[in-house]
Amino acid sequence: MTMKLYGLAMSTCTSKVITCLHEHGAEFELVPVNLQNGEHKQPAFLAKNPFGQIPALDDGDLTLFGSGCDLLRSQNPKEAALVKAWMEVESQQFSPAISSIFYQFIIVPSMYGGSPNQMIIDESSAKLGKVLDVYEKRLSSSKYLAGDFYNLADLHHLSYIYYLMKTPYGKLINERPRVRAWWEDISSRPAFKKVAAGLTLGDKN
Repeated sequence: MTMKLYGLAMSTCTSKVITCLHEHGAEFELVPVNLQNGEHKQPAFLAKNPFGQIPALDDGDLTLFGSGCDLLRSQNPKEAALVKAWMEVESQQFSPAISSIFYQFIIVPSMYGGSPNQMIIDESSAKLGKVLDVYEKRLSSSKYLAGDFYNLADLHHLSYIYYLMKTPYGKLINERPRVRAWWEDISSRPAFKKVAAGLTLGDKN
């Protein structure tokens, strides 16, 4: 039975799941969700994700992240701990900074017709730069964030950095040689190449 994934290909959250499923070689069907019409707030969708957020799976089993393709390194406790530690860094340090730039530079103009708040962008860029300085140092001793193996912590960075590279703030990646090499590596994986074409927020027709 083909799995159904409810979400939007252009969504940073949905694209993480899609990338992971491609890494699995899993068969799935992407079912678009009409957010403007409030489809994600209807009972049928809430039964799949009670928080009314995309993405959602038929059975709500988000443990599909990493299972079967060893992205969590579950067979090696030390490596698994490192992956989880760097996933926490991504969630608590990297994501808040880069998501603010993404929202102001891409979402505000393209979806709301507004102007970006440059003060927020500048503050977030400074925060992101400090995080990336830590990454630059870390990547001097390992190929990927958690070690010399591609893992879920790396995968979680893909969609936001992809969007960042469409903006002038992609320089934050390019100015750091090891971070740039890491980005070029992880973004060249076949699983993500299948996803990147759908990351079209902010693109002009």
